[in-house]
Amino acid sequence: MRPYAAPFDAAEYNRRLDATRAAMDAAGIDLLFVTDPSNQSWLTGYDGWSFYVHQGVILSLDGDPCWWGRMQDTAGAARTVWMPEACILGYDDRYVQSATRHPMQDLAARLIGMGQGRARIGVEMDNYYYSAKAHAVLETALPDATLVDATALVNWRRLVKSPPEIALMRRAARISETIARQAIELAEPGLPKNHLVGEVMRAAVRGVGDDWGDYAAIVPLMPSGTDAAAPHLTWNGDAMKRGEATFFELSGCVRRYHAPLCRTVHLGPPPEEMARAAEALTEGLEAGLEAARPGNTTQDIAAALHAPLKRIGIHRPNRCGYPVGLSYPPDWGERTASLRKGDLTVLEPGMTFHFMPGIWMEGWGLETTETILIRESGPAETLCDLDRKLFVKP
Repeated sequence: MRPYAAPFDAAEYNRRLDATRAAMDAAGIDLLFVTDPSNQSWLTGYDGWSFYVHQGVILSLDGDPCWWGRMQDTAGAARTVWMPEACILGYDDRYVQSATRHPMQDLAARLIGMGQGRARIGVEMDNYYYSAKAHAVLETALPDATLVDATALVNWRRLVKSPPEIALMRRAARISETIARQAIELAEPGLPKNHLVGEVMRAAVRGVGDDWGDYAAIVPLMPSGTDAAAPHLTWNGDAMKRGEATFFELSGCVRRYHAPLCRTVHLGPPPEEMARAAEALTEGLEAGLEAARPGNTTQDIAAALHAPLKRIGIHRPNRCGYPVGLSYPPDWGERTASLRKGDLTVLEPGMTFHFMPGIWMEGWGLETTETILIRESGPAETLCDLDRKLFVKP
């Protein structure tokens, strides 16, 4: 391997390739074509805002993987992947957003040239970045190959984090703490919401110490008042008001690794219903952390969380968490296990989750969340350090 700008050493990338190839072999896949930018980066180190055009990683059962994408993006690949330049393949710009040709025609020709024209090829069919048109063109251009669904094959290999990955998440957590504290400190009646978001985003990019902040896979979510009854609204230019709660769903990001953190601030005394819900939510979080032990299941965390909420009459039909780590827009979740009833994924040391039990009620919302690490023994560790409560400002 040549010197590279990828964030991990050769041993780490070899570990990932070995795990992925074992899964390919078990699924009877000869060649894997990976389009999810998070999976591309995990396998090769590739990092660039080019996922709006067709690109991917070609991985066979031996040899180095190849990164394939738009020709002008091969320069970015040369600066970020660990493989030699011979493994960086670019297609001509005439394929980009054309009505008469498609990048998958170039990919198919390359795979045939590699001797893979009759291979059993795994593709990520249920993925943001692999379109129905791409699949149809690839299938037509590879008439002797067999395309099979390999959705989340790589994602599941990412579930247990290595020590170097956890180290990056800890660094991201320091940024998460910083920006959450800033949001709480700055929140006051009369402050335009977009001004608050601007300060938080500025701090997130400035980072902490020597750790500069990368862009997070999700923009800040900061709805207030009745808007906070909806989980995924962003912000507007309205002034913050006394008598309203605002939740801050944020994450620092270091080398594409995240550590999401949510807290809620209420300007003025909160209503009794919200105060009681906040106390029950904190109790449920503590119980969930105790249940988040190796050998237990993701379902156990959800059951522990929901017990104190049920006692005060709050029913949460939603999942309360998901794995996190390396990610690109539009989501910082890994799209594998879920913290919910019926998910029996066994917890292992090194797994990391956004334990995310938001409460969205009629007219208000409340979020207190943690990024957690499953330890070798005992309850889970929280990567961020910030009081777990509803913050009330007079």
